[in-house]
Amino acid sequence: MLDPSFFSYVTVMSITPGPNNLLLATSGVNFGFRRTLPMLFGILLGCALQMLLASVALEMLLHWMASIRLPLTAIGCSYLLWLSWKIFRAGAPQTRERPRPMTLMGGICFQAVNPKAWLMVTNVALMYANSNGVLTVILGFAALNLPCILIWAALGDQLRSHLQVAWKRQAFNSVMALSLVATTGWMLYDAVQLS
Repeated sequence: MLDPSFFSYVTVMSITPGPNNLLLATSGVNFGFRRTLPMLFGILLGCALQMLLASVALEMLLHWMASIRLPLTAIGCSYLLWLSWKIFRAGAPQTRERPRPMTLMGGICFQAVNPKAWLMVTNVALMYANSNGVLTVILGFAALNLPCILIWAALGDQLRSHLQVAWKRQAFNSVMALSLVATTGWMLYDAVQLS
């Protein structure tokens, strides 16, 4: 049986701002809730896959992660900075170049370079997988993660109607891009401090 600390940890980690949630809110604003769902489910499935990998190969993963923490963080943060630039440059949907939301597979693959997601699933695997079983932890994680990330996509969708004016949407995208840059800076600083 999963203890209360599992529920609080996964909920807090799932609902607080991070790369997934910032991208979900931005996609909700720029593409609407329905078109954001493939990315949302990709994120959910990607985290479940990460949890499985982290739980099954925990000993090997911990040894390996210590040696690649900084390079993995640098790669993930480079991708986040590229996404920040894309978000910053995103315009209103009626621009000539029609942007598209991230796909299901894009959401799954994004988890491979998302340092916050790796931190979250590794901690959950370390603390709960051995005593509760991998499947129980994955299902519990998904059940808690889904409503948290749905909130971010829905928030973006609700903001969409208020951001139809080009300068307002650009201001929102700029704030979200800068938030992602700040998150990236914090992750890089943390990784360098631990190295």
